[in-house]
Amino acid sequence: MNLVRTGVLLAILTALMMGVGFLIGGGTGLLLAFGVAVATNAYAYWNSDKLALRMHNARPVTAMSHRPLIETVARLAKEADLPMPGIYVIDTPQANAFATGRNPENAAVAVTLGLLRNLNQAEVEGVIAHELAHIKNRDTLTMTIAATVAGAITMLANIGFWMGGNRNEGHFGRFGVLIAALLAPTAATLIQMTVSRTREFAADRTAAEITGQPLALASALKTISNDATWTRMGSAEAHPTAAHMFIINPLQGMRIDKLFSTHPPTAHRIAALEAMAHEGAYRQPRLETFSERINLRPSSIPKVLRR
Repeated sequence: MNLVRTGVLLAILTALMMGVGFLIGGGTGLLLAFGVAVATNAYAYWNSDKLALRMHNARPVTAMSHRPLIETVARLAKEADLPMPGIYVIDTPQANAFATGRNPENAAVAVTLGLLRNLNQAEVEGVIAHELAHIKNRDTLTMTIAATVAGAITMLANIGFWMGGNRNEGHFGRFGVLIAALLAPTAATLIQMTVSRTREFAADRTAAEITGQPLALASALKTISNDATWTRMGSAEAHPTAAHMFIINPLQGMRIDKLFSTHPPTAHRIAALEAMAHEGAYRQPRLETFSERINLRPSSIPKVLRR
């Protein structure tokens, strides 16, 4: 099902990019846009993890610097029946996280330093489990490709606007260029919203099943949402087409939680998690902070990370 959904998304985004090319340069523009779409899709498929991590200057962790984080991810990945993903940190005070990669064998989880500082252990586990859920549900490929192609569509439309398009080809001329510049980025963003909004609830539910603590994830979502309102993430503001990859929208200018949001309303997600907590018995969240983890077993840490 995810493979079909990814294929449909790629077809829609490719058609949208070709439409932008036609409006800008007629038949020639359409062919060029098709070539750009094919190249963009191929690049995004093979390099989705590297691309997303580079956007946010994420750096890999080591056992020397983030042993508690490594053990937490290893334990939750085992619980979710997933291979150990790459683990990265983003140097920003805003609490947030995302996952990326074309499949579970080539996946990575990135968390911000703000997340590790501002959330307790149970909340961090809930967030990491949410990102692992995206990997388990194979959402990460679709989400990263959506960000890459949407960014390319926006760039193509902007280039056409500033260059004026091909005035001698096609039926739209300058008017077509204006349409492309105004509507194409919006259409691409709306597609991204549809992709992300429909998958966040599923990832929340899967995360609660992995940890057994839906209320801890609910608490984390509330903290992250409040933090994102007041704390700026420079890399996210520079790459807004990738905002839907994060657990909570990191953009300060996108606090509207209805039509024009990459994520469903945080209050609705919290309510769904609270309903899960009432459906069965779950472990109570631990109250110690993340930095207070002790008695870590080196044997539980993959050898590649013991540095």
